[in-house]
Amino acid sequence: MTATTDPEGVRDAYDVAAIQERWLPVWDELAPFRSGRPDDDRPTKYVLDMFPYPSGDLHMGHAEAYALGDVVARYWVQRGFNVMHPIGWDAFGLPAENAAIKRGEDPVRWTYENIAQQKSSMRRYACSFDWDRVFNTCDPEYYRWNQWFFLRMFERGLAYRKDSNVNWCPNCQTVLANEQVVGGLCERCDTAVTKKKLTQWYLRITDYADRLLDDMQQLEGAWPEKVLLMQKNWIGRSVGAEVQFAIEGRDEPVTVYTTRPDTLYGATFFVVAADSDLASELAAGTPAEAEFTAYLEKVKNESELDRLDASRAKTGVDLQLHAINPVNGERIPVWASDYVLADYGTGAIMAVPAHDQRDLDFALTFGLPVRVVVEAGEDPAVTGVATADDGPHVNSGPLDGLDKADAIDRIVDILRERGTGEPAVNYRLRDWLISRQRYWGTPIPIVHCPACGEVPVPDDELPVRLPPAEGLDLKPKGTSPLGGAVDWVHTDCPRCGGPALRDTDTMDTFVDSSWYYLRYADPQNDEEAFDPEKVRRWLPVDQYVGGVTHAILHLLYSRFFTKVLHDMGMLDFTEPFTRLLNQGMVVMDGSAMSKSRGNLVRLSDELAVHGVDAIRLTLVFAGPPEDDIDWADVSPAGSKKFLARAWRLSGDVTSAPGADPTTGDVELRKATHRAVHDSAVAVESLRFNVAIARAMELVNATRKAIDSGCGPADPAVREAVEAVAVMLSVVAPYTAEDMWSRLGHEPCVALAGWPDVDPALLVEESVICVVQVAGKVRDRIEVPPTISEDELRERALAAPGLVKALEGRGIRTVIVRAPKLVNVVPA
Repeated sequence: MTATTDPEGVRDAYDVAAIQERWLPVWDELAPFRSGRPDDDRPTKYVLDMFPYPSGDLHMGHAEAYALGDVVARYWVQRGFNVMHPIGWDAFGLPAENAAIKRGEDPVRWTYENIAQQKSSMRRYACSFDWDRVFNTCDPEYYRWNQWFFLRMFERGLAYRKDSNVNWCPNCQTVLANEQVVGGLCERCDTAVTKKKLTQWYLRITDYADRLLDDMQQLEGAWPEKVLLMQKNWIGRSVGAEVQFAIEGRDEPVTVYTTRPDTLYGATFFVVAADSDLASELAAGTPAEAEFTAYLEKVKNESELDRLDASRAKTGVDLQLHAINPVNGERIPVWASDYVLADYGTGAIMAVPAHDQRDLDFALTFGLPVRVVVEAGEDPAVTGVATADDGPHVNSGPLDGLDKADAIDRIVDILRERGTGEPAVNYRLRDWLISRQRYWGTPIPIVHCPACGEVPVPDDELPVRLPPAEGLDLKPKGTSPLGGAVDWVHTDCPRCGGPALRDTDTMDTFVDSSWYYLRYADPQNDEEAFDPEKVRRWLPVDQYVGGVTHAILHLLYSRFFTKVLHDMGMLDFTEPFTRLLNQGMVVMDGSAMSKSRGNLVRLSDELAVHGVDAIRLTLVFAGPPEDDIDWADVSPAGSKKFLARAWRLSGDVTSAPGADPTTGDVELRKATHRAVHDSAVAVESLRFNVAIARAMELVNATRKAIDSGCGPADPAVREAVEAVAVMLSVVAPYTAEDMWSRLGHEPCVALAGWPDVDPALLVEESVICVVQVAGKVRDRIEVPPTISEDELRERALAAPGLVKALEGRGIRTVIVRAPKLVNVVPA
């Protein structure tokens, strides 16, 4: 393919639309980012963007995320790597199902139409994706392996079914995992979440709690600290003790978990979660049963957010029973209340009101005793404020006078000696609830047989395909729409051959995204989820790019899946993503974009006005990638002007391709090599805006050299402009490709290779030192880069600007930061 020449008369016209139309079909033909060529012996890198949900066309958030990931992928291609940069679609889930209900159409059609639209937009946006590796999670060829993984976990006891109180979204009419409840609200629709007792499927992620925590050491410095902290807090490992309380009239003691067993002597009442099985058991047959039953109905309709609200008035029912404090034998009343949650610990607590604010509020509401056992000044019963975390113990028998750490050790020894307690580790993390009562998801591959119980679908019958949506009522009603597919539900038991029923729930769509990064290494494999050798070649992912909103859900689940597959012998690594970049949001006038706010900026409109490259450049140059971008504060028009300026350089070069740059202007060569070097350092440290700033500086230096320096025929000018084209190729590919062509080269600039840097040209013969008086710049002096502090001080004190600014005043301090700064503080 020959280099494109400019039509006569338009050599200096930067026509964005024409440039885009010129190069897009060329790239389609050349496929420069295909990573699966068998004869490719380049070293490998894997760059991955979190794949999108097909809920419409691309928006500004997509534009930012994919521009950032593209900088990384394109840069490493330029550095000589075979980069796998794949894309696919996270295609199952509620938005498709809800859209289908609203429009009265099959979610299959809605989903695949949106995928086609997004794919077309991504192609125009010039993302460097390997289009040979595309898949959609709603394809049976993909979700077959969701089912296969589920069955392997079922065999290992990691997938199980149980009755429990689950998070229930009244609007979506489906259960939610704990991780999908944000501030007590459904993460999908913001409806207050309630509790409902159902039999559901779980994955035993708690078996991996310690490893999920301990393996974070592999990620420190490569993942944002904020994400690691969020996961640590979510897993919530705490060290304490399990303490047994006898309940009068009950044969078995009740075990509570506490991080403060040292405060046992201050436990003056006992509280069980109102919606726990234990509370119903204890209330049965007591005088409080009727009152408790009424209270329980009220609690069932409360959201967890409301129940955890510390400012809420405390409510509860006295169960008219007593527990026995195991350290002093004291009888303490047993209450049921909504401020204790059934899924925390054992669903029961020892209440120490003097030193826990919620317990104190409850005690003051119901006139229960408050006993101080950690000395900390004023009486909480009087002030209404629970007191200090540490201090000398009082009213605590053998613990009196001990501090917190020593008291905990002593009381654990006492409990162990008496057989009423043991040291224990507890976790906030709960097993992952994966059942969903919706249609558009992966069917759970279990058959329920009256004779055989839960029977796995044989591997050779996978995938269990979704039945057609036609004729099914997809509207949320609390049970799965799949139950209406009678012919599908009724089947034969794989074990005994008798009549049986398929499980009608579908899997949480986070199962789909918990292993998709592995499938990209081998997307067409019909015999296994992936070839371990291909995965070994490409993984783990070198750079992952996506939003911080996935810090707990997707990232934690992916880490869990990776560890399970490692234990199954399928992987030889335990962390899926070596390096993580969380991009900020794109907002408008300080607020998230939305139609209702009237501040929605449509990506398609911006692209039509400014062109793809200007939008990409604007998003990448706006600031550090993790910061939010306010579209009101940036200038895509300014980006377009810069690109036109850079592009015009390629038309000014008059030396021939291959001209020896070593014969060219030395100062321009130094500027070029410094820009190339600094830009590479910036990209590799994810400071993309700095990399662009260096390209801009080089454009300015080159324009100056052409107009008033060495001139357009100097080989150093060609070297500089070619460097600009390569540097811009990672963020503005259309402009860079056109520049490369105008410079006389064949496409693609993306494969040109990052320019080599001559270390000798990076050595500065002189630098500019800023001379300040009281922090204000008064002069600038040129000095050698190796100048000593003493010599720099002497030169600075003699600088005319400094002498004038001091006006004869004395000097109190001289701060020297050789070779670039001297600050004089006057007396």
